[in-house]
Amino acid sequence: MAFSRISKLDPPSRGILRKAAVMLCSLLTSLFLLHCLTDRCSTTSPSPVKASSNRAAGLFEERTKRLVYEWTAGSELMGYGAARLSSSRVLADERAGQVLELPEESLILPPPDLVASRKVSPRFAGKLSPLGEGSKKLPQALIIGVKKGGTRALLEFLRVHPDIRAVGAEPHFFDRNYENGLEWYRELMPKTLEGQITMEKTPSYFVTREAPARISAMSRDTKLIVVVRDPVTRAISDYTQTLSKKPDIPSFESLTFKNRTTGLIDTSWSAIQIGIYAKHLDNWLQYFPMDQILFVSGERLISDPAGELGRVQDFLGLKRIITDKHFYFNQTKGFPCLKKAEGSSKPHCLGKTKGRTHPNIDPEVVQRLRDFYRPFNMKFYQMTGRFFGWDD
Repeated sequence: MAFSRISKLDPPSRGILRKAAVMLCSLLTSLFLLHCLTDRCSTTSPSPVKASSNRAAGLFEERTKRLVYEWTAGSELMGYGAARLSSSRVLADERAGQVLELPEESLILPPPDLVASRKVSPRFAGKLSPLGEGSKKLPQALIIGVKKGGTRALLEFLRVHPDIRAVGAEPHFFDRNYENGLEWYRELMPKTLEGQITMEKTPSYFVTREAPARISAMSRDTKLIVVVRDPVTRAISDYTQTLSKKPDIPSFESLTFKNRTTGLIDTSWSAIQIGIYAKHLDNWLQYFPMDQILFVSGERLISDPAGELGRVQDFLGLKRIITDKHFYFNQTKGFPCLKKAEGSSKPHCLGKTKGRTHPNIDPEVVQRLRDFYRPFNMKFYQMTGRFFGWDD
């Protein structure tokens, strides 16, 4: 009786069977995925593509952690500037001897608040730039003069600043190479990151009649720096440099006068003409306001380099990074030297061509020159609002 009752039960409905099948498939799928995630779904070696992807992911994670550490832990590997990452970071897997490349969109940079916590130049905060990149820009500041005033020393000192990039050689663009065009000039410039200042120095610009108009045509906002020195001492130094190259030139005394008997000074001689600073400044003030021109004392650049460099940094709108700690005085040369030059951990003094011994000049000639320059010096003091003390 019981047996007949069981045999007459209805079979399970299709809905129940379907649900059971779905649950079983889900369970099997979950087990399979778990098995694969633990890297045990296949006993064979993984394909090269999968191996490379896994390795790249691991290396990228490691690199990202190290990058964040460098930013947060205060590592100085990046220097004063921004973190530098290439747009397509190439990572080397030393164990496999392969080079793996990660696309640009996979790079993760530290958030801006981490940047702000770093000891970087304020001008670079939040402005990250790829390694080896940057762009060549026309200079925003120029050292335009004067010859034998101390322009080389000033440029070398300024290059210590992380926010300044400068051309080492004198381009002579606005006096000798203007026909080559601004693009030619731009190509001479070093690459700079955002916030850095591009500079160059050519002392002959100050006495070149066409230079102010040409520089103004490039940019009216260009900042100009002029290193000036006692015009008599400057003339003797100028002559000394020429004498080292041409030992057979006439004496300083004979070149100074058109007629020594009458005492008429030869202002056509460049060594004399350059020192008439007020005359040249008149030409520049036709194109640039005085607040865009800074006058640096060549004498104070020797006696107090940090003080003069402080004025220059203020003028350029830069933080005062170059200070007394960067200099020491070389007794042999009679000039200040850098304790550490740009890109070097060694002390650096200017070359042998700087600080030459001047020839003995007739004191009467020196006094005649001082009398000649005095009215021009007084006008220059009035124009610049700074007393340089050359007539004391």
